[in-house]
Amino acid sequence: MKIGVYTCQCGINIAATVDVEKVAKEIEKIPNVAVSRFYKYMCSDPGQELIKKDIKELKLDRVVVASCSPRMHEPTFRAAVEEAGLNPYFFEMVNIREHCSWVHLDKDVATEKAIELITGAVCRAEFLEPLEKKEVSVIPKALVIGGGIAGIQASLEIADKGFKTYLVERSPSIGGHMAQLDKTFPTMDCSACILTPKMVDVARHPNIELLSYSEVENIDGYIGNFKVKIKKKPRYVDIDKCVGCGVCAESCRLHGRIPNEFDMKLSKRSAIYVPFPQAVPLKYTIDPNNCLMVKRGKCGDHPLCKEACDREAIDFSQEEEIITIDVGTIVVATGYDIFDPLTKPKYGYGTCENVLNGLEFERLVSASGPTEGHIKINGKEPKKVVFIQCVGSRDKEGNEYCSRVCCMYTAKQAHMVRDKIPD
Repeated sequence: MKIGVYTCQCGINIAATVDVEKVAKEIEKIPNVAVSRFYKYMCSDPGQELIKKDIKELKLDRVVVASCSPRMHEPTFRAAVEEAGLNPYFFEMVNIREHCSWVHLDKDVATEKAIELITGAVCRAEFLEPLEKKEVSVIPKALVIGGGIAGIQASLEIADKGFKTYLVERSPSIGGHMAQLDKTFPTMDCSACILTPKMVDVARHPNIELLSYSEVENIDGYIGNFKVKIKKKPRYVDIDKCVGCGVCAESCRLHGRIPNEFDMKLSKRSAIYVPFPQAVPLKYTIDPNNCLMVKRGKCGDHPLCKEACDREAIDFSQEEEIITIDVGTIVVATGYDIFDPLTKPKYGYGTCENVLNGLEFERLVSASGPTEGHIKINGKEPKKVVFIQCVGSRDKEGNEYCSRVCCMYTAKQAHMVRDKIPD
């Protein structure tokens, strides 16, 4: 086997920190390396021609290029290798710019690291196998997992192009966290005013099949041809009969006694509920974890919700249903969970009633929230508000990375505090 190795100086981006000449000489000593060269810009036409010339004249079997990120120039070098008559997948690329020269100041250290990275690439190159491009038929249907604003927008854009789209959401309604927000930053526009029309568009779109209160159980197949198993959870409500009048919820024996997750448990709901007034679909769902009839098989003398529903939509005989769909494309838009501040007891969350997380604050300032938009803690309006940023992020004991949202989020909420409490 003959392997050609080409190290790029990338102007001074690499050469300023890595001794590329030394690297090339050391790599030349590795078994099966037929040629090891360095050049100022390997991605340039002269650089590519150098590789092509060696492939033809030295009969190279594999090519390794050590330069910048593969995201930038891997297609460039694969094309050059292919033009020289070599299978494009007999090419291996190693990043010694972002992974080496840009993250080190000591030239000796960076040079040794570059040698190790390239050595690894040469070893991998020995095991490369030829691959051939193949065209396969693609099922012209899409699955979007997650019914938040990202999943909603993705579904609408795919469906508008004429493709059948399945939108799967595990909760009873689409909308996600954006439905819990009062305003959006930086324009401070009404969140519901942006989101609600898109939710309605999803429900009405002829190319979208909405599978709310459902979860993806399994995915088999390969690119362009996936077989997806979806679990449809029982609502214990016939959605064809339910008109969303709410009489059942008002009649529930547990009315106003179950913490409302949509309001971050700052308010109470019934065992039969819709998450929020603008829910799509606007169909009631019975909470299996709290409904007496579902848990115990008995609700007093009889279930009051069933008695109250004159459309006979309540159906406790419903069972879980498994359906299988075939799709060609899958979009994962499963959203996020907020960091659990209980893991940081030093901030007082969970022990001090006036310490809230961001979404709890959102529900307080929302006109549709438990306090109808008034910032009140135990019935009193606070005189001072403190925002603690980066809780759970940039933290060795939490997530070491920056959340990238809390600065913007805090700025938005600070504006909202000034609007709600001007003095």
